Formats: sequence, structure tokens, C-alpha cells
Amino acid sequence: MQMQKINRDNLFRLKWAYTTRNVDRSHVGLLLSGDVRPAAGDLTLARVDEIGQHRRLELTTSRRADLFEGDHIVVAFGNRYAPDQFEGVVPEHLGPCRLVAAGGVAARLLNSHDRMKRATRITTLGLLADAEGNRLNLRSYRLPQSVAIDSEPLMLAVAGTSMNAGKTTACANLVKGLVRRRLKVAAAKLTGTGAGADYRLLVDAGADPVYDFVDAGYVSTYRISRDALYDVVLTLCGRLTATRPEVIVLEIADGILQQETAQVFGMAEFADRLDGVMFAANDALGAQAGVAWLAARQLPVIGVTGVLTSSPLATREAEAATGLPVFHTSALQHSNVAALIYNCLRSRRRILVQDSAAAAQQAAAGGS
Repeated sequence: MQMQKINRDNLFRLKWAYTTRNVDRSHVGLLLSGDVRPAAGDLTLARVDEIGQHRRLELTTSRRADLFEGDHIVVAFGNRYAPDQFEGVVPEHLGPCRLVAAGGVAARLLNSHDRMKRATRITTLGLLADAEGNRLNLRSYRLPQSVAIDSEPLMLAVAGTSMNAGKTTACANLVKGLVRRRLKVAAAKLTGTGAGADYRLLVDAGADPVYDFVDAGYVSTYRISRDALYDVVLTLCGRLTATRPEVIVLEIADGILQQETAQVFGMAEFADRLDGVMFAANDALGAQAGVAWLAARQLPVIGVTGVLTSSPLATREAEAATGLPVFHTSALQHSNVAALIYNCLRSRRRILVQDSAAAAQQAAAGGS
């Protein structure tokens, strides 16, 4: 392994990707190259070799900067799961690989959707390290771990059939509608691949605070262990509840059949805290299947939304198939619709509290 001192003047002129937004650049001292094996979350200096699908890099500010061949950028190694785009994994060595996400993810490409152009080619030149040679990883810049999720705020999750089903738009509109009811709303994206657009949309809608898994130290949640995923959920939800919002809106990326998404809903500590789940789908059949999947796991589905609501006919079919209200995505930002959803969450919470109290009384009576 070789160590090379980095010119600090050049360092601050580089294009730093969104995934590196929490990194303290003053910690960078050395570039590690040669025989080193990257790990997910490691920061790398890379050269752009050939522009492909991603012509722009999302910066730490979420501005999309145009890329040119020969540019030097700072991104993070990571895995990516995106059925509509790319699947990639952390490569075993430095050198040529691909930019598989505009938020700044370097990976070895496994698969791509037919409609995608070739992934932008980059060469990773080395790992960024501090002055002592310790590699810089997103895990070093994470939020402190939480030990519990407070039970007070109402908690609503938004899940869907797949990526691009309308989950992020639904979350943002829900936030805006609840804020218009003068409610304090916090939000987070629990799973996915680092991308600033989703994060900033929740901020722009009025949620405060807003977190994503990058704040928990992960460039993406694809292929992380169940324990690591539990850490993400506990940390982000714990931090949100600690700020004492009235409602928390959580986006869970990709589709419910995706491994990490399914694992999140399988966590009793998380599922038992949910007061409601809004399901986003592309069509009525997807809505029916998704609602059935969630209901089979006794999750509190309160409504359907998403891309299908662009079609009145698909909306009608989904209502008939699921027996649930179907909310047009744009309607979620309306104050009266938000009030309906908020009251539904409150009603479910009251029922849960009453049931818990009755169960406790019954247990006490049985013990005596």
C-alpha cells in the first residue's frame, strides 16, 4: 500500500458528492493506493473516464454539477439496488469501476435496466485517509446511536410496490399537508441509496428535522446486515422522536419484496410503533397485492396512493380491490386530507392504548 500526501488547496476544489455531505474535509491528509480493498462507505478520489448515464454529480448541497471527462470527484464506495437503473456492489480493489448513482456511489456494475445508457466509467485512484493513515468512512461521521424509539409521536410509514411508485412524492405531500394543519412534522428516509433530491424534498415540504441513512453512516442500505439495518432504524427513529414532533413520516425505499424493505417491516420494535402505513402503487393489482402483504403481517394500512392515482379508472379499481381509501398523491398536501389522515392515526393510537390497558388489567387480574 502506498500513502501520498494530498494537496489541501486541490482537495477543496474537487466535486464532493452528496453521499459525503457529513464528512469533515479538514480530516483528509493522505491518499491510500495500491493493494487496498475498499469497503462500503469508504471515501475515494476518482477520475471520470467516460460519461454515460449519469452526466451530473449531485453535490453535498444537492446541486447537480455537470461532469466532464478528466474531472476528479470524491464519492463513496457502496452497493446499489435499483431495478429501474443499476445493481452494483463494492469492488474488491481500486481501479476502473462505475458511477452507479448520481448521489455519488462507486461500484462494480452487476446489472442494468435495458433503457439505461452505459454507467459512467470512473477510475478510483485511492482511498481518502487522515494524517495517520486511517481511512475515512461514512461510519465515522454518523449520528450517535439511539437506544430506544420514544412512544409519543404518531408514526406513519410510506411503502410501495417498487421504486418510482410515488413514495417520495407522497411523503413530501403528506408532510406539507400536515404542516398546513400547523403540526410539527419530522421525517426520514430509512432505506435506499444516497440521493439528495429525496432528502431536500422533505426539507422543502416543511419537515424538521429530516434524516436519511447517510446520517446513520451508510451510503446505501443494500446488502447491509440485519443488525446494521436495525441500527439505522433505531438511530433515525430514535433521533426523530427525541425532537418531540407530533407526527413522523418515514419513507421505506424500493418495493416491499426487496430484502431490506421486508426486513424493516419484520422488525417488531419498528412495526409495533407504527400508527399507519400508506401504500404507493403503480396499478390496482399492485395495490391489492401490497395491501394484502402488509395486512398478512398485521401492519396498519390506512390508505393507498402513488402513480396509479393519475388514472381515475385505476383509482376506482384500487378502491374496489383493497377496500381502502385511495388518495391522489397531490391531494395529500391539502389541509382537509391531511386532517383526515391525522385523525385516523390518532384514532388508531387511542385503540392501541385502550387495548394495551385492557390487556394489562386482564393480566393483573389473572395474576391475583
